[in-house]
Amino acid sequence: MSASSKKVIYAALAGNALISVTKFIAAFYSGSSAMLSEGIHSLVDTGNQGLLLHGLKKAQQPADKQFPFGHGKEIYFWSFVVAILIFAVGAGVSIYQGIHHIIAPNQLGDPTLSFVVLGLALVFEGAAWFFALQEFTRSKGKWGYIEAVKRGKDPSIFVVLFEDSAAMLGLLVAFGGIALSHYSGNPVYDGIASVIIGLILGGTAVWLAYETKSLLIGESANPELIKEVRGIVSQYQAVDSIHELLTMHMGPEFILVTMNVDFKDQLSAGELEQTIAAMDQQIKQRCPTVKRVFIEAEAWRADSPQTH
Repeated sequence: MSASSKKVIYAALAGNALISVTKFIAAFYSGSSAMLSEGIHSLVDTGNQGLLLHGLKKAQQPADKQFPFGHGKEIYFWSFVVAILIFAVGAGVSIYQGIHHIIAPNQLGDPTLSFVVLGLALVFEGAAWFFALQEFTRSKGKWGYIEAVKRGKDPSIFVVLFEDSAAMLGLLVAFGGIALSHYSGNPVYDGIASVIIGLILGGTAVWLAYETKSLLIGESANPELIKEVRGIVSQYQAVDSIHELLTMHMGPEFILVTMNVDFKDQLSAGELEQTIAAMDQQIKQRCPTVKRVFIEAEAWRADSPQTH
């Protein structure tokens, strides 16, 4: 992961930590359920950024006997944990608070502090969101935004972007709920806003979990890279055909490649060894994210007219 990507997480961590404190203070003085939900939201986001940083640190550990392909999937695991926390803690508590406030509403206090806090939070969250969007736009290349999320192999960037997007939307909902409750004199609107914030968090969590699940299980490399590897191998005159080419991301910057290649029958053992070594070197040079390559020569078959 690039240093600029880490800065996105650090910026979100610092911003959410400060914002959560001010939201809780405003919730205490105003009695707003929506503001309390927003405080919980920012607190959960703060913990999530801490987990992402922990995952990045663990992912950088070198390979060992127990984990011969390294610890790159740590970031996938912790990104999935983040999605679970958003759903269980953020969404669950917000919806509970909202329903409780709707069933047993209480009059809100002076909303001035809440409006000030929400306004400041919008500024800070907006800055963090813009920073995350810039980094995501830079890293996505020619892909569209939705396609980049589906095909991206580093979840830490889009996790922060999703969180910040949900935070911005939640702030607007909280602002609307508190304003409606204050000017109409009906505190139920504040509870409804809290429920909506919970639903926003729940939807964000489900999408994040869906996008990180395949990476955690073992997602293949993007089609462009697979095509590139296939083209490199096919250009060798010693190759008759490629029977199978499999790839898997062991981390955002670590791809494992395995293939079953049918080599020409007349190759000697030495020529076969040299060809495989040349393929390995060329694949890694042209595809830097490919760290390990395993090439299996097509096995001899009893029904073959000639031996391999």
